[in-house]
Amino acid sequence: MAIKFGTDGWRAVISDEFTFANVRHVAQAIAEVLIESCPGAPDPGKAPPPCAVVGFDTRFLSDRYAIAMSEVLAGNGLRVSLAKADAPTPVISYAIPQLGAVGGVMITASHNPPRYNGIKLKAAYGGSASPADTKRVEQRLAANLAAGREPQCLDYDDALAQGLVSRFDPFPAYGEHLRHLIDFAAIGRAGLRVVVDAMYGTGRGYLHDLLAGAGVDVSEIRGEMNPGFNGIHPEPIEKHLRPLIESVVQGKADLGLATDGDADRIGAVGPSGRFIDPHCIMALCLRYLVERRGLTGSVVKTVSTTQLLNRLASKYGLPIYETPVGFNHISDLMLSDNVLIGGEESGGISIKGHIPEGDGVLMGLLLTEVVACYRKSPEELMDELWAEFGRFDYARNDFHTRPFEKATLVERLAARAPASLAGIPLAYVNTLDGVKYLLADNSWLLIRPSGTEPVLRVYAEAHSPETVQMLLAEGRALADAAGV
Repeated sequence: MAIKFGTDGWRAVISDEFTFANVRHVAQAIAEVLIESCPGAPDPGKAPPPCAVVGFDTRFLSDRYAIAMSEVLAGNGLRVSLAKADAPTPVISYAIPQLGAVGGVMITASHNPPRYNGIKLKAAYGGSASPADTKRVEQRLAANLAAGREPQCLDYDDALAQGLVSRFDPFPAYGEHLRHLIDFAAIGRAGLRVVVDAMYGTGRGYLHDLLAGAGVDVSEIRGEMNPGFNGIHPEPIEKHLRPLIESVVQGKADLGLATDGDADRIGAVGPSGRFIDPHCIMALCLRYLVERRGLTGSVVKTVSTTQLLNRLASKYGLPIYETPVGFNHISDLMLSDNVLIGGEESGGISIKGHIPEGDGVLMGLLLTEVVACYRKSPEELMDELWAEFGRFDYARNDFHTRPFEKATLVERLAARAPASLAGIPLAYVNTLDGVKYLLADNSWLLIRPSGTEPVLRVYAEAHSPETVQMLLAEGRALADAAGV
C-alpha cells in the first residue's frame, strides 16, 4: 500500500484502497504529525490536551470513517471535536481556528465520483495542510507500516465518556462569521428568487437556510441525503447541472447556485439558463469588491484560470499572482499577502477576511449580493465586462490515461512547443503546472495531469467558442504526440 496525498488530500475507491484499516493507519500518522506540531506532547497531567476537529460529507460510510478517525486521534491523547452531522469542508475548516485546534480532518472525496472517498488534512489556520506536512504524514505512515505498528485506538463510547471526543454543531459560529463578510440586508431588499442545488452534498441546507434567513424566496433541489449522489458526479459544472438550469428557467428565478460534494466549490446559473462558471464568478466578485465596497488587495489565480482577471487587476492597479493548481498554493499567499480574492477555475474561491480556504457557500452568498446590489442578472453583468475587455470563452476536456511521468510529459510538450495554435502566434510557454501555451491575443492552452485522479486535463480559453474547441483539439493532439 502506497498512500499518497494529491492536490488536496488522499482519495481512493471505497472498499478497494479506502478501507477502515487504511483510514486508521492514516489517522495514526496524522495524529503523530499533529502532536509533533504542538508545543508539548499530550500529557495526562496537563489539561486540556490539544484539540483536533473532524468533519465528514454525505458519502457512503463517511460518518463511520469519521468515527474511526476520531477513535485513533483520541487514542493518541488528542481531544476531538467531531461534527454532529455532515457539514461543508469550509465550515469544518473555519471551526479549526475558531476552536483553537491544532488541525483538522475532513472525510470527503469532494467533487469526485460517488465510488471515491478521501481525507483532507487541515492546518491550524483553517486552510489545507502544507505539502511539507502531508509529506510528513506519508513518511510516518510508511514507517509505521514497515515496522508493523498498529494504530492506537480508543473505543468511541469510551472516548465520549472520557471527554476526549465530543460532538458539536459548526454552523452557528460559521453563520455569525459570514455576517461580517456578506451584506444580508442588501440581499433581502432585492426581492430575489433563488434556486440552490446541493448536488446531494454537504451544502444541503446551508445556502438555503442562510438565504431564507435574509428574506430571499429560495428553493433547494437535490438536497436529500443520498450517499451515492443518485449516480451523479457532484461537480458543479454545466454538464452536471441540467436540473438546476431547468429549475431556474421554469421557475423564473433570478439566480441558481450549485455547490459540489463538500461545498468548497461554486457554480451558478443565470435566469436565461446560461451557466456562470467560476471564471465569471471571480470576475464579477472582483469588480464588485473594488467598485462597490472600495476594497483593495492582490488577486491570486491558478494557472488554469481566466486572463480576464489579469485585465481587471490591471484596470484597478492591483497586483496579480498565478499559482499551480490547488487551493493550498492560494492559501499560502492569503497567509502572507494582502489578498482581496483568490480562486481557481474549478470553483474554489475565497476573499479577504475569510479563512484561506475555497468556500462555495460564502461565494454563493457573495454572488447573490452582487446581483442584488447591481440589480442586474449575471448575464447582463458579464456582457458589460466583455464589452469593456473582450469576450472570454473557456472549456476543459478530461481524458483517462495510462500511468505516465508528469515531468517527462512537461519536458516533451515544452520542447515541442508549436509556433502557433489555432492560427494564433505563441507568446510564451509556462511550465508552472503542466504546460501552458499563452498566445499573442491572451488566449491560452494548458495541458496538465490531475492531482487526484488518473486523468489528463486539457484546458483552453479564447475569444470565441470556436477557437476554444480548436485549441482543445490541438491540445489533445499534442498530448498524443508526447506519448500520453
